Amino acid sequence: MKELFTTKRLCRAGIIAALYVALTYAFGAISYNGILQIRPAEALCILPLFYIEAVPALWVGCMLANLASPFIIYDVPIGGLATLIAAVLTYLAGRYIRSNWLKVAVGGLAPVLVNAFVIPVIIVFLCNGYEGAASVAYWINFGSLCATEALWVYVLGGLLYFTVYRLRSKNVRVFM
Repeated sequence: MKELFTTKRLCRAGIIAALYVALTYAFGAISYNGILQIRPAEALCILPLFYIEAVPALWVGCMLANLASPFIIYDVPIGGLATLIAAVLTYLAGRYIRSNWLKVAVGGLAPVLVNAFVIPVIIVFLCNGYEGAASVAYWINFGSLCATEALWVYVLGGLLYFTVYRLRSKNVRVFM
């Protein structure tokens, strides 16, 4: 059995978490802008298809990034948990699916759907206290988050996936 906590894996996890935080902070307030979140860090959510250490790295990175959220009290624990669940599901897709295109399609679906269902709960119900039209606001936020999350996960994350795949097939040690 492979050792779980190797120096290489711990370093890779630290780099993934740091990249998630840096990419989120680089876009400032628009990373947390409810209906239209510009968060290219979500492309990193594809990495559990390759690396088990990406699962806790994304969780920690998301929680640290959400420290700057205007919804901090809910966004850190609930947003972090949503990222953890999505990362675990993405990792499982990577373990059981062999086709690269199918891995990306199914593995990318987890962060898109989990975030699209969970984040509007934070924005609409926990933080804004909408009266009456809350269900409409929830589904509008859901659709918007599906679109923006899919953009980052499938476009930027897909490019990341095939780049890492190509580097691994060339036996570049850092990516093995």
